[in-house]
Amino acid sequence: MTKSKANNSEREVMQIVQGQLTNDGAGVRLRRIIGTSELSQLDPFLLFDEFHSDNADDYIAGFPNHPHRGFETVTYMLAGRMRHEDNQGNSGLLTAGSVQWMTAGRGIVHSEMPEQENGLLWGFQLWVNLPARDKMTAPRYQDIAPEAIPEVKVKEGVWVKVIAGEVDSIKGPITAVATQPIYLDIKLQPKTTYKLDLPINHNAFVYVYGGAAQISAQAKLVTQGELAVLGTGGLVTLAATDADPVQLLLVAGQPLREPVARYGPFVMNTKDEIRAAMEDFQAGRL
Repeated sequence: MTKSKANNSEREVMQIVQGQLTNDGAGVRLRRIIGTSELSQLDPFLLFDEFHSDNADDYIAGFPNHPHRGFETVTYMLAGRMRHEDNQGNSGLLTAGSVQWMTAGRGIVHSEMPEQENGLLWGFQLWVNLPARDKMTAPRYQDIAPEAIPEVKVKEGVWVKVIAGEVDSIKGPITAVATQPIYLDIKLQPKTTYKLDLPINHNAFVYVYGGAAQISAQAKLVTQGELAVLGTGGLVTLAATDADPVQLLLVAGQPLREPVARYGPFVMNTKDEIRAAMEDFQAGRL
């Protein structure tokens, strides 16, 4: 994985966050881990949700038409189907294993609706901030089918799906993203360990969605449904326990270090820009 410079220092676990159960959209039940009072943001990441239920009442209402401006949304589906449509005539269907990386830019109004009435719906949504220079760029989608996401067996008992970034010279399909993101879905069999390097200037987190992982030289135990905020450094050590396999997401990005003005689905740099976004939405200009 590309590093900004050589650095063998190990990242430690700085904080473990459990998040909170909440409802969003028209009543979708989900767990919010970034975007709460416990962890309001981790520059450049503004929000991170997991939705996971086989009860249709928890998800069937979906996310009807709503606006975005000034950031990117990343939806990664593990199970189920989600259809998206927008006010510019775009539509698509996210299926199990697929990813959508949407750059809202200057503005878009879209819906994300489950296309099923029974069975498991399971996935994640991440919000990634855009730098000031890109906040008013033209909207675009990168819809990535499951077969377009490479999976690398890095060693015996360790597999990595490369959504964004690079592992063992294998690059993920996401391109032209301002924060140089890394988004990996990692599976480790019991008693296995995986060490990888991250760019030392990136902020990073690990979210465990199955089993339990020991992270860093501290061997800090992070269990299912918990997010570990990583400190600075280059090297990250991930280990499965002796008993069970572990499934986790490792996400990293270059911090923007810019002012954040945020109101609902609008993320800009100043309050005046937020007011302009609200006026544009109300006037139908998004």
